[in-house]
Amino acid sequence: MVVLGRLIFALVALALAVLAGFLFATVITANGATWLHFAQIVLLIVCCMWLAWGFNTAVAGIFFSRTRPTRRAGVLAPVSSNRTAILMPVYNEDAAAVMARVAAMIEGLRRIRRLDGFDVLILSDSTKPEAVEAERRAVFEVAGALETGTHLYYRHREKNTNRKAGNIAEFVTQQGGAYAYMLVLDADSLMRPETMVEMVARMDDDPELALLQTQPLIINRRTLFGRALQFSAALYSPFFSRGIAALQGREGPFWGHNAIIRTRAFAQSCGLPHLSGQPPFGGHILSHDFVEAALLARDGWKVRVDPELEGSFEEAPSNLIEYAKRDRRWCQGNLQHGRLVAAPRIAFWSRVAMISGIMAYAASPIWLVFLIVSMLDPILAPAPNYFPGDSLFPVFPRPETTKALLLLLGIFTLLLLPKTLIAFRTAFSHRAARFGGSIAVLMGATCELILTSALAPIMMLFQSKAVAEILMARDSGWPSTDRDDEGLPLSTAFAASWWMVIVGALLLVTTFIYAINLFLWVLPIALPLLVAPFFISFTGDPTLGDKARAMSIFATPFEIAPEPVIRASEAWRQRLAGEQKTLSQPRRDSRTVKVETAARG
Repeated sequence: MVVLGRLIFALVALALAVLAGFLFATVITANGATWLHFAQIVLLIVCCMWLAWGFNTAVAGIFFSRTRPTRRAGVLAPVSSNRTAILMPVYNEDAAAVMARVAAMIEGLRRIRRLDGFDVLILSDSTKPEAVEAERRAVFEVAGALETGTHLYYRHREKNTNRKAGNIAEFVTQQGGAYAYMLVLDADSLMRPETMVEMVARMDDDPELALLQTQPLIINRRTLFGRALQFSAALYSPFFSRGIAALQGREGPFWGHNAIIRTRAFAQSCGLPHLSGQPPFGGHILSHDFVEAALLARDGWKVRVDPELEGSFEEAPSNLIEYAKRDRRWCQGNLQHGRLVAAPRIAFWSRVAMISGIMAYAASPIWLVFLIVSMLDPILAPAPNYFPGDSLFPVFPRPETTKALLLLLGIFTLLLLPKTLIAFRTAFSHRAARFGGSIAVLMGATCELILTSALAPIMMLFQSKAVAEILMARDSGWPSTDRDDEGLPLSTAFAASWWMVIVGALLLVTTFIYAINLFLWVLPIALPLLVAPFFISFTGDPTLGDKARAMSIFATPFEIAPEPVIRASEAWRQRLAGEQKTLSQPRRDSRTVKVETAARG
């Protein structure tokens, strides 16, 4: 059944792309064909194939049934005899924020009387001495306040070999034997304790299940950009993830965090090689999560994603600059998979997932090249010949207006229909109340569409620049992520996007002089680029985000009715931030706290 579904999925995507290419070819070659026309047609087919792929995923998520019903509210899974390690890798993060989330999860597990089955391990790769000291202090404070020293451990690596993947691998080889499962989180992850218990129960119930991935939803964002991200994730992501689950079956994805893994299976299957050559295409595998999922599936283990497992959260970059910085690292990791797609014994759909990850970034430069070629076409085209051959009568160009409008309508359908269907389905269902009502859903969806449409050209250039840098062998490094909603000065935004202003101006001037008939078509792309610094700055302003929240724009269930673990995390964050200020002063006895990692077994 899954194989048939995949075949239909791929054929529909290919058919839609070919149809779009045929209509486009009919329009642009009505009065003769050139090599530029053929280039445009090929580029458009590739781009439309990618659009159709996303469209089909969303449609599958909308119409497919739920993957598995969750237990009734208030009904906990049975107590497991297997122990689970909750792993929290950190790298130069805000220690108070990290440990606030840890404290909230420990409190929650204790409240439901399931803490005895879990240990929390803070795996630090931090390189800044002040960050390491802050982590140790925060761990000490939480362990003391909760009196849970036997369930909370801290380890700092002096050498962060192989980055996060190496951090997890070191745990597996040194302490992994003490735990049946490891619940891998990110430094910004937060999870409902009942969800953790349910995930352990799912692993207990299915000995073939090696990895169970949840759908993390974004919380705690104040800026306009961050609020749009978290609204989009809350409204749309469960449907897209449901489509992924239906399509990928037992060869599902791993997104690197908020997932539970069978430790033995991971140890047996997921040893990562070093790729020959230098970064960005050689060396350590950056996007290791995709590869680890493929390796587990290769050895016959089940890898599944279940968007119905609610209560899985993360934070996200609060402005476009931080988002693009993180995206740059992901781009390098995904393009690196080009060397792994043909690896032996990899399951077919795991290869498809890797190619999809590559296309997620390659699509932007392809669209950009399509735009450039489309502009060159009228510039380089010869003057029209109204009297070809021996014709006694003039032959005027034949406009293909109907087919051009049909093509445009088709592309807009691929882009907008899935989100529109999800928004209206939510607005007129019981789910709307969680977002503040039907009007709030439709208003938020409309504003999100406008904002993302305006941001699309900016993201296209950011991603095109990232791909270009990687092709020029420039490594992204391992920058830490700033997750604070502190606002973004115009000077910072300008320093990151001044070149976009030049690109936007060149687009407008070139089309106005050489291809005036394309001027109106280019405006939606060029105008956001012209004002990119201002746009990036004000969407990163928490004050505007607060005003949007007051108007119920981008309202999400998690800010309208925050879950207990979210409220507890915020309370702990305020407490630890205050204590961190006090502890940063010279202590009377100059004690240094160090909590060593201990293994059970």
